[in-house]
Amino acid sequence: MVFAGACCFGILSTFVKVAYQEGYATGDISGSQACLGMCVLWLLYILTRKREGAPGPVWPVLLAGTSIGLCTHLYYLSVKWIPASVAIIFLMQFTWISMLLEWAFFRKRPTTLQLAAMLLIMAGTVMASGVADARGTLPIKGILLAMASAAVYGIYVVASGRVGNTLPALKKSALMMTGSTIIIFIIARPHFLFDGQLSMGLAKWALFLAFFGTIIPPLLFAAGIPKTGVVLGAILMTAELPVAVVTAHLVLKENMSLLQWAGVSVMLFAMVMGQKRSKE
Repeated sequence: MVFAGACCFGILSTFVKVAYQEGYATGDISGSQACLGMCVLWLLYILTRKREGAPGPVWPVLLAGTSIGLCTHLYYLSVKWIPASVAIIFLMQFTWISMLLEWAFFRKRPTTLQLAAMLLIMAGTVMASGVADARGTLPIKGILLAMASAAVYGIYVVASGRVGNTLPALKKSALMMTGSTIIIFIIARPHFLFDGQLSMGLAKWALFLAFFGTIIPPLLFAAGIPKTGVVLGAILMTAELPVAVVTAHLVLKENMSLLQWAGVSVMLFAMVMGQKRSKE
């Protein structure tokens, strides 16, 4: 479930680039995606609701949801400045960020192999981003936005595995998307609700991005991460990387050098190494 959710996330940045080419603003893209996803998840929950025990507090789940909303908005902003195939490489830094957060706040020290995987991911990032390549010149604004989205994504991974686990998966996902929608509306102030953009073409992007980015992955993560654990869950979620790179190459015709492909390979090797250790 975690792996499938990551693959869904992997295609998003490419099609956000296409939406940019049609003239839509970041706030309207991320805001419409979050809002539509929230509405669908609440509808699914209401239609399938069964009798529940004593409900736990919902505010931690709402708060955790703001992290995925902030991550989405920052990530979509970053692909305005850097290629989608490069933005995903910086986003993948959430893997070691989530491990460090677990270590700092919950005293779960990474194993030696997991620490080695962190270093390999960092080394692979330098190679895969194009910074180490002679032709690699990336806008610092795009890099900082992508790294900020990775930091917030790391917070989401840790929080998702620790809050709201007694709630039904649909309710947890709906609450998280409510928090996501609230934070995007606050920071981005989208205009699609008032200027008729939904009827002028934004609706198709809202539907597509909401399905693959807001509805399906949170349901899969909410059900899967508590069973895999945070570390294995974070490693499995790096499947987003090859999916995003290949999609950007096929749809946007973004080319990558041999050094960049080698960097991607190093990062994927680190993922497999960390997954093996987690299983043991």
